[in-house]
Amino acid sequence: MRKIWREKNLVKVIKFNPAQILSLGFLILIFIGAILLKLPISTHDNHDLSFLDALFEATSAVCVTGLVVVDTGTTFTGFGQIILLFLIQTGGLGFMTIGVIIAIFLGKNVGLKGRLIIQESLNQLSLEGMIRLVKFILIFTLLIEGIGALLLSIRWSSDFDLMTSIYYGIFHSISAFNNAGFDIMGDFQSITLYAGDFTVIFILSFLLLIGGIGYTVILDIWLKKFTGKLTLHTKLVLWMTIILIIIPTILIFFLEFNNYGTLGDLSIKNKLLGSYFHAVVPRTAGFNSLNMSELTLSTQFITMILMFIGGGSGGTAGGIKITTFAIILLAVWNLIRGNDDINIMKRRIPKDLVYRAFAITVYSIVIVLFITFILTITEKAPLNIILFEVISAFGTAGMSLGLTPDLSPVGKLAISLLMFVGRVGPLTIAFALAKKQNKRPYKYAEEKIMIG
Repeated sequence: MRKIWREKNLVKVIKFNPAQILSLGFLILIFIGAILLKLPISTHDNHDLSFLDALFEATSAVCVTGLVVVDTGTTFTGFGQIILLFLIQTGGLGFMTIGVIIAIFLGKNVGLKGRLIIQESLNQLSLEGMIRLVKFILIFTLLIEGIGALLLSIRWSSDFDLMTSIYYGIFHSISAFNNAGFDIMGDFQSITLYAGDFTVIFILSFLLLIGGIGYTVILDIWLKKFTGKLTLHTKLVLWMTIILIIIPTILIFFLEFNNYGTLGDLSIKNKLLGSYFHAVVPRTAGFNSLNMSELTLSTQFITMILMFIGGGSGGTAGGIKITTFAIILLAVWNLIRGNDDINIMKRRIPKDLVYRAFAITVYSIVIVLFITFILTITEKAPLNIILFEVISAFGTAGMSLGLTPDLSPVGKLAISLLMFVGRVGPLTIAFALAKKQNKRPYKYAEEKIMIG
């Protein structure tokens, strides 16, 4: 009887919903990563990494953000860097995706619960084809990362010895595809040395964009490459991605044209290249080819907007996602025009998706403002720098104006929490914390209030 009672209570304890399992899985992965990074073998002898710093680095890696409190290239040994790379890859793919891949290799069946967690992790609308999607993700990820690593290794073979160039190629290819933004160039310089290098910029930006638009989009393009009948989601992501590259590139080009701290000393070709890369990387990439501290306030503002928007759903990007942003724009536009329905490309957007888009955005704004308020108390920095760092953490963008290494202990914890929320998703966190609500069998009387 006692054994049966214990089993029943154990079932009650471990009966989590998919959102709770997803959140808990990321937390466990972060703490394991922090413990491994704290080991003496992970850092060079002259660097004593505190557990809080190790926790911050692990959170940034698992949440594929790229914000760091210590320099990756000079602080961590080869072992520590490989641990970071493992955390980046696992965080980018999703721990449940990794679990399903292992189960498939072992010949195990994936139950309904596992499929539900994968659906939550990849932001899918349907359970159909989950295992096929996971298999595609694995093959596609290894293929693209392998190609990126090969091309970067060939390029860097002229700058480093063979083994170093191969290692640099592998590390930065995985970091770029997963939109993590970690680099091992040293001295917090990211890839500023290659600001005018078309090969490096093109390869990295290609990896960033492919990883950031979402696996669903890639699979849809692959399956329908001959018919051309892409889904509305794919079309919307592709169009918004193009728009969010072209317009910011033009704006940054003119705003930074005469700024000798960023583009001022470069040729027209390199100015365009630098503007293009800076338009791509804020959407959760983490790399930078320009001196961030020298950006004009206008470019900082544009960067913050791009970081907040993020990339595509179901990929390695963060932010509120470009489809969420697109739906909000469409909803406002249709409201102004007096339309009840939200139509685009001869399709109607369901109203529950519109409500969800607004909920995600409002949640996100509230979280960003709350953490910004906390940091204005704990940190000695101008508001624009604090806000930039907060949005970068929430959007898992990894770009910094230099505040992160100097954060107070409270600031590090706050930014770590924000990176976690940004990676898992604000609504997923809310669903994980919320109690199960039963729908009321009745509705209250309707009454209008004045707004606007």
